[in-house]
Formats: sequence, structure tokens, C-alpha cells
Amino acid sequence: MAAELLRYSELTDNEVNFYDKHGYLSLPGLLSREAAQDLAGEVLDIMAGLGISREALRNASTSKDKLRQSRQYLAGSGLARLVHSEALLSIASRLMGGASTVYLPFTAVKSGGGGGRFHFHQDNQYTRFDGPGTNIWFALMETSPLNGCLQIAPSTHLAGTLDSIESEDRDGHRTVAVEPASFLPLRMMPGDAVAFTRLTLHGSGANSTDQPRLGYAVQYHRDDVRASRNGVELGLLKDNPRFTVLPVAEISPDRE
Repeated sequence: MAAELLRYSELTDNEVNFYDKHGYLSLPGLLSREAAQDLAGEVLDIMAGLGISREALRNASTSKDKLRQSRQYLAGSGLARLVHSEALLSIASRLMGGASTVYLPFTAVKSGGGGGRFHFHQDNQYTRFDGPGTNIWFALMETSPLNGCLQIAPSTHLAGTLDSIESEDRDGHRTVAVEPASFLPLRMMPGDAVAFTRLTLHGSGANSTDQPRLGYAVQYHRDDVRASRNGVELGLLKDNPRFTVLPVAEISPDRE
């Protein structure tokens, strides 16, 4: 069995209570800096496999550059170890109060050059869960407001799923009609992670640097969660997964 990537997997009651109250939990140093650096290289390789050049990653030119997401990752890779980490699954299950399953892993790459503002939204404004879901987001480099770090509006999950509208960019992304009056920019170092609920309002600012902001996310659902999308019932997600989360032999633009 491959060695576990995560540096810890146990959470205290106080940490779980904080997550329940505020809708997010910082997980500093969940990966070592060395592991984060290795995963950053794998993410850049995925971008190359998708035909996205380093130059394109340095200079945002279209609304697609706000977040380059791919659920593809290579078999035998560090990302494969992360996505199928028993320790990470244990953290997700603890936060959601029951056995859980990977829902969707994806790259979170924001191009440089001043673009990429991602409007405040809830993950549940896309595919709607009737129970707990969590997103565990890893910084694979230092993130700050300068390069478009995550922004969290604490305790907004307590209001349930909010009405949403299409973002002003008209690119298929959702947002809320009224953005939160206050929010917390999450400054993170390589290897830090944050978990937040599917109902927590979050977004990110523009990347004003000349380098891409690199992150990776693994979303989970509790095993008793049912889902719907655009009013269509999808059933129990554990039995009817929306996405294939297995690794691939090679990265291909045709799979996106």
C-alpha cells in the first residue's frame, strides 16, 4: 500500500464544533511543503496534457481562466494517493458525522494576469444535496489576496441553500444576488488545506500576479445523501454517482 500523504487525520471535538458553527475549518500543514510542491507539478502536467500552455496560465484572457477545473488525474500519481486517501476520507467523515464517499476531485488553477475573479456562490447551487457535503481545498503554493486566494463568508451555511443567478460573466457559473457584507480571505501556505460545507458562501479574487495560482480540491458527500440537478432527482449519490472519480492512463482534452 502506498504511504499516506497526509500529516494528520484526527480532529478534536473543538475543531468539529467550529466547523459546524462557522461552516469551515482551516487545516494547516495537512500536507508537507514537499508533497504540495510535487502535487503542484502534477497539476501543471495536467494543464499541459489538456493543451493549456504555461503562457496561457500566466495571462488570463477569457472568463474560462477564472478557474481551470479538471477531474482527470493519472494512475499511480500523488494526486491519486490524495483523492483516495483513507486519512482524508476520515476527516471528511468526521466533519459530516458519518461514513462518506468521494464526490468530485478537481484542479483549481487560476491564471495570472489580473483575471479570474470568482463570484460568491454555494456548491449546492449546482447539484443540490439533501444532506451534508464538504469540500477539502488544498493550497499547492502560497495564496493571498494578491493571487486570488479563497474567500469564505463564515456561518452563511446556516441559511441553507440560497437562491442563485447566473454570474455577470455569462459563463455558466452561479452566484448569489447579493454578495456577503463581510468575508475572510484565506491566506494559505503550500500544504495548508481548508474544509468548508457545501452551503458555505465562498469565492476568490483576481490573480494579479504573473504566475498561476495552484490548488486542488476533493469534494465528498455523506453516504445517505440524495441529490437533484435542475429539478431532476438523481437518487442516492452513493449508488448513482454523478462523476467518474477513477484515475486515467493519460490526460486528454477529449475527456473534459
